Amino acid sequence: MTLRVLITGARAPAALHLARLLDSAGHHVVMADSLRWPVGAASSACSAYVRLPAASGPLDTYADAIEGALRAHQIDLVLPTCEEVFYLARIWDQRQMPAPLFAPSFDTLATAHTKYAYVHLAASLGLNVPQTWELTRQSELEALPLPADKLVFKPVWSRFATRVLVRPAKPSCRPTPADPWVAQRFVPGHEVCAYAIAFEGKLVSVSAYRPTYRAGNGAGIALVPEQEPAITDFIRQFIAGTAWHGQLSFDFIRQADGTLTAIECNPRATSGIHFFTEAEVFARGLLKGQACQPDVTDTLGVKAALALYGPLQHPFRVWRDMARMDDVMTWPGDSGPAWRQGLATLELGGLALRHRISLTAATTQDIEWDGDHSP
Repeated sequence: MTLRVLITGARAPAALHLARLLDSAGHHVVMADSLRWPVGAASSACSAYVRLPAASGPLDTYADAIEGALRAHQIDLVLPTCEEVFYLARIWDQRQMPAPLFAPSFDTLATAHTKYAYVHLAASLGLNVPQTWELTRQSELEALPLPADKLVFKPVWSRFATRVLVRPAKPSCRPTPADPWVAQRFVPGHEVCAYAIAFEGKLVSVSAYRPTYRAGNGAGIALVPEQEPAITDFIRQFIAGTAWHGQLSFDFIRQADGTLTAIECNPRATSGIHFFTEAEVFARGLLKGQACQPDVTDTLGVKAALALYGPLQHPFRVWRDMARMDDVMTWPGDSGPAWRQGLATLELGGLALRHRISLTAATTQDIEWDGDHSP
């Protein structure tokens, strides 16, 4: 059966890839975002683009726009991809909407996203997470049982490693009830990320990968696929313990002895989705809960972002690495998004200048969820 799906977060490469997969599987795709020129809107997979108000603005205004889009385009299912999922989940909790949301409840999402609550939840399920302390005042910071150089300090709500302090000589954070932090035992090793799909509490698929380049401190822009049964087991247990329904992602640290520790959960889509290209198989997994596996085994990258950020990380190696990887922005018969990248970057650059924030921060400034006060 052909479905009419609304994919939000059209700015994200993950949303674009999701649209391409579902369109190739014969479904009707509408995309939405608050930006004027998101890359997804330029895709031939996108039959219509709906420009929304900022998710972080008045919730009723955002909700009215979403509901209007659902009715106007006769949408059967809403697929969020970025942090707008928190605002959408709050709306679905409060209103009777005309289409289901592919995401768990707001409370479940919030628990997974909040860095201290996630660790507490995962530990209660018997999963391996680092020892973590919540910090809401200076006295708690001073009372930590480990020295600062054995810890990582993070805001409870953050993304792109913003303000993270890794093994500082002396932590410079100032935790408060309004701006809480966590102190987490430092785990040596290298990062492995994973994207997963869950359907009514059961694991559908896992795509694990290792980022080798990043957009500043943010998302991976060069990705090496990984096969790690322990990651699959961890995610299966987490999904079963939370009755998860939707997309979710994790960041793990693999230590020298092979031990995997899940340091964070991102309850949304991430770059692991790019390792799926078999459209009908993926669509049956996402929409019907049928088990599926990623089919791409080569290194992938966002080449435009690599050209911008890569020389700052590996100035001589980046060009050779780029030549050896496929670009996630390319897709047979769909060249629009690749050309749209420049215009999208200019729009984000304008937002960065206007708000006096980094280009990376500008990519999420109107959809970030930072606690119950956000919606």
